[in-house]
Amino acid sequence: MDGVIKSIFTFILIVEFIIGNAGNSFIVLVNCIDWVKRRKISLVDQILIALAISRISLVWLIFGSWCVSVFFPALFATEKMLRMLTNIWTVTNHFSVWLAASLSTFYFLKIANFSNSIFLYLKWRVKKVVLVLLLVTLVLLFLNILLINIHINASINGYRGNMTCSSASCSFTRFSSVIALTNTVFILIPFILSLATFLLLTFSLWKHHKKMQHTVKGSRDASTEAHSGVMKTVITFLLLYSIFFLTFFMSVWISERLEENLIIILSEMMGMAYPSGHSCFLILGNKKLRQASLSVLWWLRYRFKDGEPSGHREFRESS
Repeated sequence: MDGVIKSIFTFILIVEFIIGNAGNSFIVLVNCIDWVKRRKISLVDQILIALAISRISLVWLIFGSWCVSVFFPALFATEKMLRMLTNIWTVTNHFSVWLAASLSTFYFLKIANFSNSIFLYLKWRVKKVVLVLLLVTLVLLFLNILLINIHINASINGYRGNMTCSSASCSFTRFSSVIALTNTVFILIPFILSLATFLLLTFSLWKHHKKMQHTVKGSRDASTEAHSGVMKTVITFLLLYSIFFLTFFMSVWISERLEENLIIILSEMMGMAYPSGHSCFLILGNKKLRQASLSVLWWLRYRFKDGEPSGHREFRESS
């Protein structure tokens, strides 16, 4: 039974891996082609490109960690592999969540309607606000990596001081818990920022809807559509990232209670849904990306109509 479950989880993980690479690569490709054509690129497109690249890195990291845990489990016990994976995971996860939070902030300042003087000040300087926010994240990333490596060094020194099997197991569990807690503290900031933008967008939409009821009844104007689209993207990010982070804690604290291989593949499968699934929602929520994806689907439909490439069909008919 466990073998069947593992096979199903493995199949889902591979499908998510393919979708994550295809979706995020599509975002990068479409925006880069548009950049070359127009000879200029907007701030939101720059964020989308950087976000998609960070998600591709995260997808490969999750898939690579699973491959190492399944085929080369002894590598996880080495100091070099432990340090490398922990630091790479910290960097990719940091940029993934912070770029998503920056995108939420950009949409919030562009779309929301408030008469507050502070909000209007930030709204008129939205590009500077986002750039300053991204610069601040670099400082936080430096502090995060510094604390992570301090914990790694302390754990390695503690392990070398006591080489018994039970103490090594306890040290690894304690190390994983400390790493999880440290990353939580730093990642909680952009998560709360995204949550705040979602709540403020909800309030802004409620005010706008209430105002529109007194003017035009039964209609959905451009502002309402913009609010709804951005809110769907933000809430999707919040839900998927919550699942992603819960699976990280699950793999840290529940691995001793269930079969190790099963809990690893389950956590990797659920975690992969975040960078893979959110890219699909970003494509559907962006007009340019959505139109490009529809064009690709129509091209594929006519290119491989009736399940046979058009070139092969023409050759067969001529012969």
